[in-house]
Amino acid sequence: MKYVYPAFFYPEPDGRFSVEFADFELATFGDDLADAMYMAADAAAGRILSMLADGEELPAPSEAKNIIPDDPDGFVSMVFIDLDTLKSNHDEKPVKKTLTIPSWLNQAAERKNINFSATLKEALVEKIQA
Repeated sequence: MKYVYPAFFYPEPDGRFSVEFADFELATFGDDLADAMYMAADAAAGRILSMLADGEELPAPSEAKNIIPDDPDGFVSMVFIDLDTLKSNHDEKPVKKTLTIPSWLNQAAERKNINFSATLKEALVEKIQA
């Protein structure tokens, strides 16, 4: 599902951008304009998914020409929200993987009752956050 909602973008003195949505009680920010656009779409996707899961009705998008930013340095931009793509970024559905480890490591881990899936997940999260 794809949606488009207007958002206010406000430049900050440190070069970042604050973002507020006109139709949701929702705000985010980005390190630069491109990051702010991405973060806006990601935050809106989360809000929309939450509303849909709770059975709430989504608001109709305001027309960008009818809304004015509070700050004269701010501007309005439509934010494209592709739920299918952004949902996959937060999908917790397990994916089966096959891996190879030395026999001695497998035996030692099994003796310690180590959960292979949980351990691999923890290690991968640590690696991608580094």
